Amino acid sequence: METIGFNKPYMSGKELYYIARAHFNARLAGDGPFTAACHESLEGFVGCKRALLTHSCTAALEMSALLLDIQPGDEVIMPSYTFVSTANAFALRGGVPVFVDIREDVLNLDESLIEAAITPRTRAIVPVHYAGVGCEMDTILDIAARHGLKVVEDAAQAFMSRYKGRPLGGIGDLGALSFHETKNVISGEGGALLVNDASLIARAEIIREKGTDRTRFFRGEADKYTWQEVGSSFLPGELTAAFLLAQLEDAREITRRRIEAWNHYHELLQPLEAGGLLRRPVVPPECEHNGHMYYVLLPAEVDRQHVLAELLGEGIHAVFHYVPLHDSPAGRRHGRVHGTLKQTEDLAARLIRLPLWVEISRPQQARICATLRRVLEKS
Repeated sequence: METIGFNKPYMSGKELYYIARAHFNARLAGDGPFTAACHESLEGFVGCKRALLTHSCTAALEMSALLLDIQPGDEVIMPSYTFVSTANAFALRGGVPVFVDIREDVLNLDESLIEAAITPRTRAIVPVHYAGVGCEMDTILDIAARHGLKVVEDAAQAFMSRYKGRPLGGIGDLGALSFHETKNVISGEGGALLVNDASLIARAEIIREKGTDRTRFFRGEADKYTWQEVGSSFLPGELTAAFLLAQLEDAREITRRRIEAWNHYHELLQPLEAGGLLRRPVVPPECEHNGHMYYVLLPAEVDRQHVLAELLGEGIHAVFHYVPLHDSPAGRRHGRVHGTLKQTEDLAARLIRLPLWVEISRPQQARICATLRRVLEKS
C-alpha cells in the first residue's frame, strides 16, 4: 500500500543550477546577486515599496516588532489560532499579544471584534491570512487608521493570494512571508519582510544588517558602516536565495497546479459535506486564494484523533493544525484574551488538513477522499 505523505517539497528544475552558480560566483554570504533578484521579483509580485529576504517568516515578524519599536506592555491584537511566531515576535520585545476570536467561515481574525479590544496600550493589529485566504482588510485598515495603529500582515501562507485584487502582504504597513518547505514557494527555511510604508525602509535595512548601515555603504551612500541601532542578523545566505529564485520564477505555475488540486478536493468532498459528514473550506468572493491548504471541519461529536489514526493506518498522513496560543503555557504567561474565544476553541478542535502538494495525483486525492468517507461513516 502506497503511503501518501502530508507534504512533498517541489523543485521546479533550476534550483541546483542556481546554487552552483552562486558558488561559481564565489558569493555565498547574504545580499548577493540572487538575493537582489529575489527582492526584485517579490516587489513585482506584491507591489510593496521594498522586499527584504529573511532567514524565516519568524525573522520578518521579529523585524516588524523592532521597526514598530514595541516596548514592554505595548499591546498587539492578533488571533490565538496562529503559529507561535506571530505572538513570539512581539512578546520578545515585552509586548502583550491580545487574542481575539476568529470568524467561523474563514477562520481569520474576526474584524468585528477588533475595535472593542483596543486600549490606550494598543500599538498594532496583526491579521493572519489563514490558508491563504485574505482577512477583511478594508475594515481592519479603517480601524487602524481611526486609532492610529499599525497593521502587520502575517502572510506566511498567503504568497500569490489576493484580497479585492490586492496581493496579500502588500496591504498593511508591513507584511511577512514564509518560504518554509511546507509552503507553496519554498527555500527550505526562509521568509521575507514586505515594507509598504516607505518611511520604514531605511530602518528596516539597518535592523536586518545587525543594526548597521552596511546596506547604504555597499550602495556607495556612506564611506563606512557603523552600528546605528539595535538589530540582528536576519538575512539568509545566497544558497537559500538561489534556490528561492528558481521557485519564484515558477510561482505562477506552482500556484496554478495547487489551485487545481485544491479544486479537485473541493469537488470530491462536496457529497460528504452534503451528507453532513464534514464542512469544506469557505473562500469569500473578494478573495483569491493560492491553494496553500485544504482542510475540512469535522462534526463536533466526531473524535478527530480517531479519524487521524484511521487515516494513518490506511497510509494517509493527514494532520491537525494549531493548538490555540491562549491555551498554551506561554500564551497564558505573555498574552491576554479579549472576550470569549468560542470559535477558536471549537474550530481548532475539529480541523483536519489533507495532504496537498504540487504533484499530488488525482488517484491519490480520490483515495484520500474515499478513505475519509469510509472512516467518517463509521465514526
